[in-house]
Amino acid sequence: MVFGKYLTEGRRLVILRLLSQAPEYELSDAMIQELLDRFGHNVSRDRVRTDLAWLAEQGLVTTIDVAEHVVTATVTRLGFDCAAGRHVVPGVKRPGPLG
Repeated sequence: MVFGKYLTEGRRLVILRLLSQAPEYELSDAMIQELLDRFGHNVSRDRVRTDLAWLAEQGLVTTIDVAEHVVTATVTRLGFDCAAGRHVVPGVKRPGPLG
């Protein structure tokens, strides 16, 4: 399970980085899933929503159900700092010194 934990922590960091670079700091769960796939994280939409819920519990993102099958996420200031390595949250991979 150590490898699974490593993948989860890395995926959560990628989500925060994607949101930190997105227009208005916001993306839909569908867009996050598509972009995660491009970064080697081939996961289901349900897995993306589970990660977003976890990140929201930590105060790193906010989420809104905008339609029956669409969730949007917005990075918070704390999540932005976590993505940049200025704040450490157990369960999210810490970025390396070069980003």
